[in-house]
Amino acid sequence: MADEHLFRADRVCGVVAARTAAEAWRQIREALRYTATIELRLDWLTGAGERRKLLGSLKKHRRNRQVSFIATCRRQNAGGKFHGSMSDQLSLLRSAIAAGCPWVDVEMETVESFPAFALDLYTARARRILSFHDFRGMPHAAELAGIVRRMENLCANRGFDALKIAVTCNSLGKGLQLLETAREKRNVIAVPMGETCAPLRILALREGSALSYAPVEEATAPGQIRLAELCRLYRSGRLTSATCVYGVIGNPIVHSLSPILHNAGFRARKIDAVYLPFRVADLSDFLGAIPRLRIGGFSVTLPHKQKLLRFLDGCDSLAKPIGAVNTVAVRANEKLFGYNTDSLGVLRALQGKLELRGHRVLILGAGGAARAVAFTLAREGARIFICSRTLSRSRRLARDVHGQALKRGTLRRGSFDLIVNATPVGMHPRENESPIGPPEINCALAFDLIYRPPRTKFLRLAASKGIRTVSGVEMFLAQGIAQWEIWTGLRAPVNAMRSAVLAALRGEKSELSK
Repeated sequence: MADEHLFRADRVCGVVAARTAAEAWRQIREALRYTATIELRLDWLTGAGERRKLLGSLKKHRRNRQVSFIATCRRQNAGGKFHGSMSDQLSLLRSAIAAGCPWVDVEMETVESFPAFALDLYTARARRILSFHDFRGMPHAAELAGIVRRMENLCANRGFDALKIAVTCNSLGKGLQLLETAREKRNVIAVPMGETCAPLRILALREGSALSYAPVEEATAPGQIRLAELCRLYRSGRLTSATCVYGVIGNPIVHSLSPILHNAGFRARKIDAVYLPFRVADLSDFLGAIPRLRIGGFSVTLPHKQKLLRFLDGCDSLAKPIGAVNTVAVRANEKLFGYNTDSLGVLRALQGKLELRGHRVLILGAGGAARAVAFTLAREGARIFICSRTLSRSRRLARDVHGQALKRGTLRRGSFDLIVNATPVGMHPRENESPIGPPEINCALAFDLIYRPPRTKFLRLAASKGIRTVSGVEMFLAQGIAQWEIWTGLRAPVNAMRSAVLAALRGEKSELSK
């Protein structure tokens, strides 16, 4: 594990990337709310004038020795914005040291291009990070080992204090391979870049990296998570090998509020656990990472609710006939057991709003969520009608619940007691889309499983016709709380979890109205 004194106590590094000195200072003040280790991306500043302003201000305030500023001037071929030569780059880093930055980050290409005495002249009186970046993809194992050996030799022979290796990884397996380079070494920073490996950025310190990076505002590399989110929501700096890991898998996953829901529950009950979002394109890659990350359970969303069934060791009595799961518990010996808590969520959301027995229900969609709705409502005695983009899938689901498949063109002539949107159409960030238009919304009650936004275009169109509406928020809360209780075996802190989700949704609405 990393020596906590290498970067003082704060191993989460806030990345300040701004175009002006004033904007950079605003970001520095924000970063200091969470960490005293801050990287200054000097290459982001628009010109020499803004860089002089920032470093001049930094020099005036350098009496605060508790802050570890890391000066970085990334050149274009290493994923940065600096257009100058290597000599210009080192001159700028020298100015940053003079202004009070105790650390500098120097790219391996630059180090290998200068003799040791010249590099020492530029970076005297600073501690130094040797960095390597590859945005093309993960090198083969032998090549990666060779790069690490080169960096370790340079660190030993040139007097560098730490080495950083940042590589784009398109799978969790490759990201974990990269993090292995940091395990049991006090001075190695491993940075798996890419959206697939975003959860590994949260777990980087837990897995042995000497630092983890998070932008204060604008991302400087793929897969980064903002500093406030990394520290407040995921508590990245406090995670240890004893921390239980849970998560949600899907593709896309950026819309999910499940991390807010579940992490609020863990905080309220003071449980050492964290819930992460996994963007999963390859199920086998995620499943292979379960033992290494010690994952105790996970939620399942589009498009994996049905695909996952063949990987399970067992499932509950409801999930099997539905043919889809939204919850998996990892039991002893990494055995996977599936559940479907969507059914409970549907019933809770509709409770007291409609007598289901004998009423006509149109379900839009034929995927995993639609199957859960169809089986649940059919079991309650509703007459089920299915309409989806693929008629063959509609017919298959309709047959399974003794219902009827409908073509889209017939909806204008139909009349229903309830219409349920079980498709992703209308989900953030495509809020201005609806699965069907106003002439097709002929019902007494409209229910959308989407909860982000809470009032989708489908629901707004229904309301404009005087139709009562039900948001997916209530279903989301009910099914998620059931998941939490399955994993922990405890009663969920319902009020804390509900409050966290509603606050997040209010915050989004406030941002949209600005």
